Amino acid sequence: MELKKELKILGWIIAIFLFAFFMPLESARFQEAIMATFDLTRWYAREHVILCLLPAFFIAGVIAVFVSQGAVMKYFGARAKKWVAYSVASVSGTILAVCSCTILPLFSSIHRRGAGLGPAIAFLYSGPAINILAIILTARILGIEMGIARIIGAVVFAVVIGSAMSLIYRKEEKAKREEQLNFPDVPEARPMWQTAIHFFTLVLILVFANWGKPGDDVTSGGFYWLWVNKWYLTSLFSVLLVFSLIFILKLKWQYVVLGAIVTAASAFFAASPLVPMVVGIAALSIITLTDKKHDENREWTLSAWDFTKQIMPLLAIGVMAAGFLLGSTHGDTAMAGIIPENLITSLVGGNSVFSNFFASIVGAFMYFATLTEVPILQGLMAAGMGKGPALALLLAGPSLSLPNMLVIRGVMGTQKTLVYISLVVVMATASGLIFGSFY
Repeated sequence: MELKKELKILGWIIAIFLFAFFMPLESARFQEAIMATFDLTRWYAREHVILCLLPAFFIAGVIAVFVSQGAVMKYFGARAKKWVAYSVASVSGTILAVCSCTILPLFSSIHRRGAGLGPAIAFLYSGPAINILAIILTARILGIEMGIARIIGAVVFAVVIGSAMSLIYRKEEKAKREEQLNFPDVPEARPMWQTAIHFFTLVLILVFANWGKPGDDVTSGGFYWLWVNKWYLTSLFSVLLVFSLIFILKLKWQYVVLGAIVTAASAFFAASPLVPMVVGIAALSIITLTDKKHDENREWTLSAWDFTKQIMPLLAIGVMAAGFLLGSTHGDTAMAGIIPENLITSLVGGNSVFSNFFASIVGAFMYFATLTEVPILQGLMAAGMGKGPALALLLAGPSLSLPNMLVIRGVMGTQKTLVYISLVVVMATASGLIFGSFY
């Protein structure tokens, strides 16, 4: 019997028992926090799992199976040119436009394939942070200076935090670099341009399926047109995916066409776009898993399943914890968590070191879906939040969240995760303090 292990189990049993014994069910705040937990969990399941995470798992699977380890190391590896690696990683958000949870399968995939810690961290931060639509919405609603500060801060953060992580763990990176020097130059299974077409087709399906409305007052312009026609564009790239499955992955065209017809029929008869997305993913999974001619097609779906098993349980725990602690805020819903909202608002006024630090901490733990951080901040600023703390929250919030932290810990360990979170919080605090002193 391991005493340490048994004491740990006993500790968890006692903690759960005490929570159940002293559960304040009669408290109105506790009841609302419980409802906020289920509300945020339901909203996350409806809005993000099917349209965001499931496509992201398959995109991560493409990197893990179809993109050779040599190709990943060429651009992100420990021996890659730093200016190339950080340039590619730090602007990835302009293409991906994903939230702090959707980026996780992609980060996990390039990390597994041998990407250097610095570029991988830069990619992890920039994916959700440098969302062009979110930055434009920030400038329109919160002011042009806030929008400019956000994009400059996001790019600088990605490079600086990635470089700092690489420097802190330079011994590990040196060992990885030496190991990669002896890595054999394995030829690609197919031309890189074919893999790129397949990869970016999936990315564009993910992007347009989740394209958000540019603002309630916006009724014209390019971003509004894209939002109005998002499902037509998603369908267009879905058709391109059909061609990719047939001509690039060499799947049986009869099965692919049958799957496309069933998916299109479900889109025609179903009121929700979630239905054809589920049908399409199910069809893709069945077709690839039953392909006996090309093993990598089956491995693609199995790899996506591996990412799902690794990430989904931790995300579920994180979303529920975030809802209970900080409440559920989305659309017209604003339900308080166990931590009083007025307490948070009172602590982020002015431009002190504490107010910026507290805003960074709240942003780091709170879950923000893409674009939702702007209206939330608009309400907080109207309630007295300073511009410095607002920027601090903007720079810490979209790229971090409690669900995000739990998954990152599973990918690179507790110590590196704590260092990464600390760097984000410290830099967000400093940036908010500097910005608040001018505005």
